[in-house]
Amino acid sequence: MTNKLTKSLLVLAVGGLMSFGAAAAQTQNSNTSGAGPGQVDPGHPRVNEVNARETNQQDRIANGVKDGTLTPGQTSRLENREQHIENQQKADMAAHNGHLTKGEQRQLNKEQNHVSNRIYKDKHSN
Repeated sequence: MTNKLTKSLLVLAVGGLMSFGAAAAQTQNSNTSGAGPGQVDPGHPRVNEVNARETNQQDRIANGVKDGTLTPGQTSRLENREQHIENQQKADMAAHNGHLTKGEQRQLNKEQNHVSNRIYKDKHSN
């Protein structure tokens, strides 16, 4: 009986240590574990969403230039707006250990919505 109880406790202890070790390994390997003050964490989900929208809008601008639906002046204004958003994102991320807060993400999305609408209007105005 004592031998069975000892084996059960040993199995529980080893199982607990294994699950603790797995949890610690996940934390160390996560994309956000390496970010520190002033560093950018491109693996953060809110950062990924903002970056994906930025890439999409850059592609839309490039396509407008390529197919002639955007004039050089329109392209310049759109690029300046995109640069402003990117600079704001970098400043926000630097202030929060490479992350974006929900409020910052909301503000960046709002600004990206305005640029997205401007891209559409500029491409369809000619």
